[in-house]
Amino acid sequence: MRHLFFPLLSLLLLLEAAPVAAQGTSVAFGTIRQDTDLPVEITSDSLSVDQETGVAVFTGNVLIGQGEMRLSAPRVQVFYDETKNAIARLEATGGVTLVSGPDAAEAARADYDIEEGTIVMSGDVLLDQGPNVLSADRMNVQLNSGTAQMTGRVRTIIQTGGEN
Repeated sequence: MRHLFFPLLSLLLLLEAAPVAAQGTSVAFGTIRQDTDLPVEITSDSLSVDQETGVAVFTGNVLIGQGEMRLSAPRVQVFYDETKNAIARLEATGGVTLVSGPDAAEAARADYDIEEGTIVMSGDVLLDQGPNVLSADRMNVQLNSGTAQMTGRVRTIIQTGGEN
């Protein structure tokens, strides 16, 4: 994963939790405040659509972009809100990578609720913020505020600035 910038505020929050496991840890996520009104662009190797249910399934090298945020996965189901004629939510599975600004996270699964502006990543979540790394069972990202809540056996590794 790329080496990324780690905000000072996050470092201060993490120092309280490190190095022991915690029930939940709040961290900054990305430097961009995501605009959930921006269009969602999806590319993939294949697409199947069920007209009855309004569900589209993208498979193979799926890449989703919205503003500066990028999400990639082998498989993504897209659920449409027919009353608004817009995408309501996305379910990405099979190993997901999320990049927002300088931060990157990996997990087994990600559920993106576009209207709420939340992404819930679950299954061996790994958050990389430069030299500092966090892992947890689950991460709930609030895109509008640029924050994330890590829960379920949270572990942090914080570099102290000493020689490597």
